[in-house]
Formats: sequence, C-alpha cells, structure tokens
Amino acid sequence: MRKTTIEEWLADLASAKPAPGGGAAAGLNAATGAALVSMVCNLTIGKPKFAEHEAVMREALAEAERLRGEALALAEDDAEAFSGVMAAYKLPKGTDEEKAARTEAIQRGLVEAAEVPLAIAANAAAVIKVAGRVLDGSNPNVLSDVAVAASSARSALESAALNVDINLASIKDAGQRERLAGALNEALQTKAQAEAIMQTVAKRIRQ
Repeated sequence: MRKTTIEEWLADLASAKPAPGGGAAAGLNAATGAALVSMVCNLTIGKPKFAEHEAVMREALAEAERLRGEALALAEDDAEAFSGVMAAYKLPKGTDEEKAARTEAIQRGLVEAAEVPLAIAANAAAVIKVAGRVLDGSNPNVLSDVAVAASSARSALESAALNVDINLASIKDAGQRERLAGALNEALQTKAQAEAIMQTVAKRIRQ
C-alpha cells in the first residue's frame, strides 16, 4: 500500500477481495493521526513564540514519525495475516490427520490475525498519548489538528479492537484469549484521553 495512490488503495479496499479490510483501514487511521501530530510539531518548532515547548515538540515529532511508519507497516501486515487464515481454512480435511493439521493451522492463524490489530490498537493508543503531549504547547493555528489526530487515533483503536474481538471469538486456547483480551483492554484505556483532548480543543476554539 506504500507504493499505491490513495485512490488505488481505496479501490482495493472496496473490491470483493477480503483483504485489505477493516484492520488495514484501522492502521491507516492510526498513521493519519500520527501524521497530523507531526504536522502540528512542524508548524510549532522553530517559532520563537513557542520556544519553551521546543524540546517537547521535537521529542513528540520523532515519536509521531516512528508511529506513522509502524502503523503503515501494520496495515500491510494485517492483510497478510488475514490471508493466512483464509489459506488455513482451505487446507484439506479428508482424513483425521488432515483435519487435525487444518484445525491447528486455523488456530495458529487466528492468533496471528489477532496479534496484528492488537499491535495497531497499541500504536493508536501511543498516537493518542503523543497528541496529548503536544496539546498545551502547540501553535494555536493548528490546535484543531491535534483534536483530529486524537479522533483519527481513537477511530483506529476502536476499529482495531473489533478486529481483535472477531478473532478472539474463534480462538479455543483460553490462555491466548486472556492474554490478547488483557492487552487490548490496556490499549482501550486511552479512549478517554482522546475524548478529553477533543473536548479541550473544542472548548478553546469556542472561547
């Protein structure tokens, strides 16, 4: 997806192919949020009026750039992971041995398919946190973009969570389900911070 146009990628998303799908879309949302944080930093850094926030902005910029690259990679990984699950379902099941091997492959694929959106959720949570760090020191001309960054990341987080949950429903290993669900719940805690950022920005804009 890195080498295609947005129009081409959306056409691929809209096609009858099962991947890319919701997980990849979540990754792209997270990358968008991170890119907006970078923009806010770039439009704040170097301006004497915001000199006291320079160090924070430079650190946030480096983090946002890292998160953007990671989110794009995860969006690509999600399509591959889902394709792996589909391939496992197509394995032969004519004998007991084939059935056992197929079941094992499916379960392994489901865990892998849950791991990727879980990583996207963690990435989105990190984007929300870095948006929170730049909120107070950002150039007021791009204050709304801080809120949009948080909103994009929150959407990515919620979307990724749905993709984790749909895989969890079919995973038989209770230990794996508990581990994945626990990590997801931790990432979901940042939803409240995203909402707080958006509310804070809305209040400042309307003053």
